[in-house]
Amino acid sequence: MCIWCTQMIAGAIGIGIILHAGNHLVCDFPRLIHSTPEKFLLVASDFNNIKPTYISFLCGIEGVTGIAMVILMIIAFTLATRYFRRNLVKLPSPFNRLTGFNAFWYSHHLFAVVYVLLLIHGTFLFLVHRWYQKTTWMYVSVPLFLYTAERSLRKCRSEQYAVKILRVSVLPGNVFSLMMAKPNGFKYKSGQYIFLQCPSISTFEWHPFSITSAPGDDYLSVHIRTVGDWTQELKRVLTDVNASACAIGRAKFRELGNIDPNGLPRLLVDGPYGAPAQDYQNYDVLLFVGLGIGATPFISILRDLLNNTKTEEYVVQTPVLVDTNTETTTSDDSLTSIASSSTASSVKKKSQKAKRAHFYWVTREPGSFEWFKGVMDEVAEMDHKGQIEMHNYLTSVYEEGDARSTLITMIQALSHAKHGVDILSGTKVRTHFARPNWREVFNKIANKHPYSTIGVFYCGMPVLAKELKKLSQELTYQTSTRFEFHKEYF
Repeated sequence: MCIWCTQMIAGAIGIGIILHAGNHLVCDFPRLIHSTPEKFLLVASDFNNIKPTYISFLCGIEGVTGIAMVILMIIAFTLATRYFRRNLVKLPSPFNRLTGFNAFWYSHHLFAVVYVLLLIHGTFLFLVHRWYQKTTWMYVSVPLFLYTAERSLRKCRSEQYAVKILRVSVLPGNVFSLMMAKPNGFKYKSGQYIFLQCPSISTFEWHPFSITSAPGDDYLSVHIRTVGDWTQELKRVLTDVNASACAIGRAKFRELGNIDPNGLPRLLVDGPYGAPAQDYQNYDVLLFVGLGIGATPFISILRDLLNNTKTEEYVVQTPVLVDTNTETTTSDDSLTSIASSSTASSVKKKSQKAKRAHFYWVTREPGSFEWFKGVMDEVAEMDHKGQIEMHNYLTSVYEEGDARSTLITMIQALSHAKHGVDILSGTKVRTHFARPNWREVFNKIANKHPYSTIGVFYCGMPVLAKELKKLSQELTYQTSTRFEFHKEYF
C-alpha cells in the first residue's frame, strides 16, 4: 500500500476518534449527568438506579478502555511521523530510543492491544444488553482474520524461501551487496522487491529491498545501503564472522538454529512484491531516473533487457538445419517447416521484448559508481544496437563548462577518448557533472522517439518527482510523444 493511502487511512481514523470520543465527552455524558429525574428514570436500570458522575464514566470499563486506546494510537501516530521515523528529532539518552525505524515498527504493533481493548469496549456498551446488538466483534474479526492469514502465509513462505548466501561484497558509500542462491520455484519480474528477515537480528522485522538480479539469472541479488541500525547489524553479522554479540544490543549472533553450516546467519526471503517499475514492458521506450541507491530497481530491468538482447542475437545467429535433399518425405518437410516457423516465432517473441531505454543515474559520491560497475560495462560492451543509453551524473562537482571543473573535464574527455574508460566511474560510461537539465532531456527523447509511449520511472527523493511529473505532463501535450510517469521513494 502506498504511503499516501496509509496517511489517508490514518487521517480518517483520527477524525473518527475525535468525532466518537468528542460526542461522548461533550454531549452524551453531560446530558445523562444533568438530566431531570423523570428522564433519568427511563434508563436508570442500566446504571443500578444511581445517577452517574463524570468521573464514574471515565473510570468505568468503557471509559478506561476508550482512553487507553486513544493514548496507544497517539503514541503509534506520533512515532510514525517523518521526524521520529527518520531520526530527525534528536533526543537525549535514553529517550533517543523513541526515534528511528524500530520505534516506528514496534509501536505500530500496539494495534494488537488496541483490538483487544476495542473488543472489551464494545462488549460493555451502555443501554445495549442483547449480544447480537453488540456488533463491534463483527467489524474487528474481518481485518483481524485477514492480518492473521497474511502473517501466517508470510511465515510459511519465508521458511520455504530460506536462502543460501553465495557472496557478500562491501562497496563504497556504505553499501553492500548480497548474492543469494535463488530458491526453488521463486519467480519474479524485474523491478519488483522482496522482504528480508535475519532471525539472528530480529525474528519480527522484515525490510524491503529492490531486486537487482534479472529473472533469467540463476541467483538472487540485492544492494543494501546501511542507513539504519538493522542494516548496520546485518552488514556486521555478514562480514564479521568472529563477532559474538551485537554492538547495537538486539541480535545474538551464533544463536542455535539461526546460522547455517558455513557460519553465516540464516536469511529468510518473502516475496516478490509488485512495484511501479515492473510494468516497464508496457511501453515502447523507457526513461529511468535513479538518485543514489534509488538506481537499484532499474538494474534488474537493465540486466533483463541485456539478457533478452543476448538471447535474440543467439537465436538469430544460430543457423536452422534444413535438409537440402530433393527427395524429402512429407514428414521431413513438416519437420523443416516446424523448425523454421519455431525459430521465426522465437525471434519475433524476443524482438517484442526488446526495448529502448535511457538510464540517468544521479549521485553525489564518485564511489557510488562501483555499485553497478559490472552492469554498466556489460551494457556498454554488449549493446551494439544502442538499445540502452547510460548517463551518469555526479552532483558533487561543478557543472561542465564551469571554470572550476574545466581541467578535470578535459582530462576526463581525453582519457575516455583514448582508453574508452571514464576516470571517475571506472566504467565505459562517461560521467557528467552537476544535475541534468531535465527539460532538455525530455525534449531530446521526445524528438528521438516521436509518436511513441515513454514510460518514465523514477526512484529517489520526492522533490525531483514533482518536476519529472510536471515535465511528463507538459511534453505529452506539447509533442507527439506520450510520457507516463511512475514513482517510488527511497
